[in-house]
Amino acid sequence: MKNLQKTDPQIYTLIKEEEKRQKDVLEMIPSENYTSQSVMETMGSVLINKYSEGYPQKRYYQGNKVIDSVEELAQERAKKLFGVPYANVQPYSGSPANAAIYMAVLKPGQKLMGLALDHGGHITHGLEVVGFSGTFYKTAHYKVSQKTRQLDYDEVEKDVLKEKPDLLICGFTAYSRIIDWAKFRQIADKAGCWLMADMSHITGLVAGGVHPSPVPYVDVVMTTTHKTLRGPRGAIIMVTDRGIKKDPELPKRINTAVFPGLQGGPHDNQTAAIAVALKEASTPKFKKYAEQIVKNAKALSEELVKGGLEPVSGGTDNHLVLVDLQNKKVSGKIAAEALEYAGIVLNYNLVPYDPMPPMYTSGIRMGTPALTTRGMKEKDMEKVGKWMVRAIKEVEGYSLPEDKTERVKLLEEYRAKIAKNQNLTKIATEIKKFIVKFPVP
Repeated sequence: MKNLQKTDPQIYTLIKEEEKRQKDVLEMIPSENYTSQSVMETMGSVLINKYSEGYPQKRYYQGNKVIDSVEELAQERAKKLFGVPYANVQPYSGSPANAAIYMAVLKPGQKLMGLALDHGGHITHGLEVVGFSGTFYKTAHYKVSQKTRQLDYDEVEKDVLKEKPDLLICGFTAYSRIIDWAKFRQIADKAGCWLMADMSHITGLVAGGVHPSPVPYVDVVMTTTHKTLRGPRGAIIMVTDRGIKKDPELPKRINTAVFPGLQGGPHDNQTAAIAVALKEASTPKFKKYAEQIVKNAKALSEELVKGGLEPVSGGTDNHLVLVDLQNKKVSGKIAAEALEYAGIVLNYNLVPYDPMPPMYTSGIRMGTPALTTRGMKEKDMEKVGKWMVRAIKEVEGYSLPEDKTERVKLLEEYRAKIAKNQNLTKIATEIKKFIVKFPVP
């Protein structure tokens, strides 16, 4: 980065600061990961210079012979890895990819239905008022069981048949259990609606064979490429054999929805980097990586339970752990900030039936993809869990009131205490020494 250092020392310095931050902390946001050096090199290649509006062999610009080969390679690798007949690798990220699917299968005003946001769903799965899905379409939601905090498929079926959506969405952002795609298929068939899987979070686990694939059961699949798949930020839309049988024109409609419907030219460097990630994900080495992600998440969850914390639904089957902190009487927001101060980076998150609003949640969400990429195993997760328990103990009782004015005032008081907490500083120091053994790719 010698050229950047000369031309823009400010940005160069900020990049170096971020590089150091990523090395010095435990990155545990479940939607984040470290890409390989090959993926990063591809993102910074000369492909960034090309504009390729259209699709392979059907471009609106000249000079795309090489780019056509790049995109076709990415498409073929996606189709082979996931066993689908069609893949569109152009979406810039997950939200516009979901928008493209809705545009392809729904008319404005028709109804889509997904898991409620506070139960582990995503903002693009029907969030009312501020979300595009709730602006252009009617929305409805199903929830997890209040008793088990897991999906009760009989109850989901009742809700779906009551609401009669035109599109049913399965696949979540804060759900730690195996998804029964076959049961969702049965429900969708009874309701007579499209079935879509948003497997963004678990794609790497599906590729690695440690989570069942939705492909045999759903009509269309969307995935981002930067989470457990360990690629660049981007997305892929795939239509299954079942989806094509239902509507042979579906791939064409999705192509049109992506371009010219929602996007201009694709980011060719991103497309190539996705192709690289897909190749990496097709190896035996990646399969072992996916297996280790799940082993690590289970080990982490078990250690948190030993420390008195409460993972939602009692544990995990995948890459993430969602923890309800109501028994510790501490706000998820405060806990997340204290943990970051201690060198552990995760996010505060709503838990099912959360009494608090989205900005001041009762829970925290964490995952093991990035730590597993750095080479950590189960015994290391035990250490991580112990550090987390120690850090949360320092802010136990730091709850936030419902009154907004009091909440803002108390939040600042808590932050001041956190900044002076020597025990949190001590944990951060211990973590810096520990992670030297686990270099970032």
